[in-house]
Amino acid sequence: MNSLRRLVTGASRLSVVSRSNNIRTISTSSGLLDIFKIQSPQEFDEKVKNSKDPIIVDFFATWCGPCKMLTPRIESVIGEQGGKVKLAKVDIDEHSDLALDYEVASVPVLLAIRNGKVEQRLIGLQDTDKLRNWVENVVGEKK
Repeated sequence: MNSLRRLVTGASRLSVVSRSNNIRTISTSSGLLDIFKIQSPQEFDEKVKNSKDPIIVDFFATWCGPCKMLTPRIESVIGEQGGKVKLAKVDIDEHSDLALDYEVASVPVLLAIRNGKVEQRLIGLQDTDKLRNWVENVVGEKK
């Protein structure tokens, strides 16, 4: 981090200025609203089961290496969708009851849920292109 000289913050942007004076702006306003961590089974019911819009549920564990590698990939793909789909993150160690309810035997597992029903399941670490195609398929389905 020696290359960073200063951080400049704005209402919805974070700019990083390096020693070479290259400025990289990172938007912090919209994408974060599409990704949320489930805190309780009640919140899961409210935000996932009762949603008419598609929700991708990421069952993960903090100790899981493939989960750590999947996280930036799926978050990036969800961000590309411009609010058409949301990502709910469920830590299986905190919510083992939800993992059991959805037959999550290993992690990572991604579920596409709409109107309380699982439409698709994707198991294991996936490359970004496969994730993008899968999410676009989920968004494109109308049931």
